[in-house]
Amino acid sequence: MSARRAPVLACSVVGAAVVALDGTVLTVAQPALQRDLHADVGQVQWTSTGYLVAVASLLVFAGRLGDRFGHRRVFALGALGFAAASTGIALAPGIGTVIALRVLQGVCGALLQPATLGMLRTAYPPDRLGTPIAVRTAAIGLAAAAGPLIGGALVSAYGWRSVFLLGVPPTLAIGLLALATRERPAEPSRSSAASPSHEPSRSSAGNPSPEPSRSSAANAPHGPSRSRAPGGRYRTAPAAAPAARPRNARGPSTLDPAGALLLAVTLGLLVHGLVEAARPGGAPTGLLAVAGAVATGAVLARHERRAAHPLLPPELLRSVPVVAGLAVLLAASAALFGSLFVATYFLQDVQGLDPLGCALRVLPLAVLMVLGAPLCPPLQRRFGPRRTATAGAALLTLGVLLLARLDATAGAAAVGVSAALLGAGFVTLMVTATSVVVHRAPEAHAGVAGGLQQTVMNTGPALGVATATLLLALVPDGGFVPSRGAALPALVLIAALAVPAALALPRAADRRRTRPEPPSPRAGGRECVRS
Repeated sequence: MSARRAPVLACSVVGAAVVALDGTVLTVAQPALQRDLHADVGQVQWTSTGYLVAVASLLVFAGRLGDRFGHRRVFALGALGFAAASTGIALAPGIGTVIALRVLQGVCGALLQPATLGMLRTAYPPDRLGTPIAVRTAAIGLAAAAGPLIGGALVSAYGWRSVFLLGVPPTLAIGLLALATRERPAEPSRSSAASPSHEPSRSSAGNPSPEPSRSSAANAPHGPSRSRAPGGRYRTAPAAAPAARPRNARGPSTLDPAGALLLAVTLGLLVHGLVEAARPGGAPTGLLAVAGAVATGAVLARHERRAAHPLLPPELLRSVPVVAGLAVLLAASAALFGSLFVATYFLQDVQGLDPLGCALRVLPLAVLMVLGAPLCPPLQRRFGPRRTATAGAALLTLGVLLLARLDATAGAAAVGVSAALLGAGFVTLMVTATSVVVHRAPEAHAGVAGGLQQTVMNTGPALGVATATLLLALVPDGGFVPSRGAALPALVLIAALAVPAALALPRAADRRRTRPEPPSPRAGGRECVRS
């Protein structure tokens, strides 16, 4: 690994792992936080909801900022802000301050997360993205698995404030490292860089050029000039390059602030609605928020069609591999986290396990995620993204199906096998689909692609948990026993939706390497002779 790529990989892996660790350790610390600050359950829930809404609503705009100002700068700002907000929460005097700082931490997390993928896209050639993304995914799995254990130990020994101080040193370190790292400038795409002064003439390649009209040849300042040479041949002088618009146009309008606001409101209402629907008695409020999200989403779609510089680039949304990859991640994350929600209550409320015993039962999931991530890039190169992701979707669906068949007497082996299948299927889908999304997105839109990927990964769990909560309430007699309820069978169907989405991924891995553009011809160079 080159000296230039090592800091980028370190920042990306540590940044993604810290965010994953922060979410899992907070869950363990919430009861102690509630007792210490004399807060009610609704206030404590907003320490998670406020963060989630802030992150989900700003991820795409944060990715656009990275494309515009540089992923390294935006990453550094997010990491340092995340560290400052974490320190403030650890010193907060009341629950109101904690909620406000958690929202600020969510804003900083939104700046940080898309940049972890955007930096990889600009630092690594497209054919080498699989390995760093796999390392990043393994780190996320390890952090998610270690979070409850580390959080429980810290809360027991030092109190809930210590879990927020846990992420301060690493985020501070990677923020400073990002500031000290030089970022490679993004290479222009072939479509934007192509011009007569940068490409060889068609005639030099032996292909006849279309005959220019007399009016265009005479009046157009950028048309090719042709002169009659002895022997009936024409000499075509190199055409003057037209005045191109700068690739990164200046001005706030290029960031599409109106589109960013509409998208933030849409995603914020959607995530808030899903979270509210998961609460007892919160279904009416949740449905109202989701309806508001649908309305603002329609306004957003109308605005984006008319915007000169849309927040969501049309070429990105028209890419079948990118859209299919996002659909795979949405279905997989919803199925996984919804299943884990049901399984956690089944193991603790029905089988009477403590949190540590519950974590040990589902430990194979984390183990398979950590061990399986490095195997995904070679599998993808050998079998292609389509077959690799389809196999992952089948494993994930089978894992949810086995969970749905568990009864009250299910043993550790049955739960462990189901968890292992969930981990193997999810890590395969996550590495493969993320690689396709980041790889197939133009480098100029790498931040937006990373923001969309992170948005899906934040919205999917909320969708899965909300679905499970609603269905558990509809079948009260079943309790949390999977085989007697309707939640896990519905999540089986959601997991199965990843199969058709995986079939829309590219058949073969793209092994093209990034090649430099051909040098532009010197002024006054050899003329191209056309017969």
